[in-house]
Parts: sequence; structure tokens; C-alpha cells
Amino acid sequence: MELLVDGGGISGKDGTVLRLSACIEMIFRDLPVEERIARVADAGLPAVEFWGWADKDLPSIAHATERRGLVVSSFAYRSPGDIVDRANHGAFLAHFDGVRKAADILHCRTVIVTVGQELPGVPRAEQHAAIVEALQKLAPTAEAADVTIVVEPLNVLINHKGYYLSTSDETFQILDEIGSPAIKALYDVYHQQITEGNIIHNITQHFGHIGHFHIADNPGRHEPGSGEINYVNVLRAIERLGYGGYVGLEYRPSGDDLESLRQTVTIAQRASA
Repeated sequence: MELLVDGGGISGKDGTVLRLSACIEMIFRDLPVEERIARVADAGLPAVEFWGWADKDLPSIAHATERRGLVVSSFAYRSPGDIVDRANHGAFLAHFDGVRKAADILHCRTVIVTVGQELPGVPRAEQHAAIVEALQKLAPTAEAADVTIVVEPLNVLINHKGYYLSTSDETFQILDEIGSPAIKALYDVYHQQITEGNIIHNITQHFGHIGHFHIADNPGRHEPGSGEINYVNVLRAIERLGYGGYVGLEYRPSGDDLESLRQTVTIAQRASA
């Protein structure tokens, strides 16, 4: 079953390495969590990631990943309230204590934050300011804990209608206003292809703000190679920028899960050739 992945990553000619991380909320999802981790390891990938942490047995996940030589590349903050609303900021900030403990158990330093649904009747400028304020307050605590918060814009045309933050441009504006190395962007190529396109240009122009990537093809949110996105070129651009983090495979396999991983690894290898 093993895939041709060199030492946990796919090495390029210049020494850079693309490291792929399987999202086990979407891949091998019909199996128990520990079996999903084992299947990812058997497939030769170096990392897994998932969404919510509070409903999971974190010590078991940590044991399963360590036993198989994998890492947890990211998980989701899952705040009890949307940060577009200042009324939720106290709960959002208090939630970090549990997030930090989860990060320590999992030996994971990248945590995904979503900002919440747009508030009807509230000016967007006010909601934008609320997001900046919440993340500015969180930044010193995150820095002290050596945790990188990655803020994710999502598409509102297909998957997340009503979500506040959809464009990469506004995301990068928010990060400029915060000015903390602990607050970065999660650049999801699938979401941004639907929202705005111009993928390679935007990644290149704002690379310093990006702390994590997600990939899936469009349409359908299936594995790379199933749709319209030229992932050889996209991954080549990411590699040549010297990205040292993980590229999360957050897609729904269109057929066999293992075969979808094989196809994705092949594309990544072509990008690194």
C-alpha cells in the first residue's frame, strides 16, 4: 500500500519539500479515528489533521500518530462564539486555554480559526474591526504558547453561505492590521478558486502571511486532478516559495480513498520534478 513519498515529504530539486497532511474528517472517514491514522501512515504520508478537538480522545490520537511516526499538522479552534460579534470575545479568548492544552497533547502548533457568520444589519466595517480586535487580544497569548493561529476565508457561493470572510484580500488586510507573527492565514485553494481565482499571484504576493494550505479540486471538492485547478503549477509555486509547512488534503475522495491519495502524491511529485 505504500506510496512513493521520500522521508515524509516530496523533495524538489532545490531541496524544498512538500509535506502532505490528510484531513481525516474527509479521508478514510468511515473508519474509527485511530484506523484512519494507521491508513494514512500506511499510505506514506507524514501528517494528519482534523477539525474539532473537544469531542475527540486526544491522548489516543497523540499515541496513534507517534506510534506510526506521523504528526498532527493542524486542528480547529472551534470557538463557542463567532468573533464578528464583540459579545463573544470573552468566550473566544477563554477558549484558548483548552486549545493550548490540546495543542500540547498533540504536539501541534497550528490552529485554524473561522470568524463566523455575517451579522445582518451590522456594517461590515464594524464586523471587520471586531475580528481584528479579537485576534489582537489573542495574539500575545498565542505567541507565548508558540501557537500559530491561521484564519480561514471560505467561499460563500457553494459551501458556506452567509460566512463573513470570503476574500483573501480582506484576510490579508486583517493580518496587516494585527501585525503578529502568531496570526496568519489558512489559504484554501479550493475556496479561493471559487471566490476569486488568481491563485498563484495571490499566494506569491502574500506568502509571508500564509501559515497553512488546504487543497481540493473544483468542482466537487474532490482530490486534485479531478477538476479545473492546475495543481502541478499551484504546488510548484508553493514549493518554489520555500514553504516549510504542511499542505492539508481537505477533500472528499471521488472514489477509493487510497487511490485518491496516490493521485495527489503523483501530482505533487510532478510539481517537484
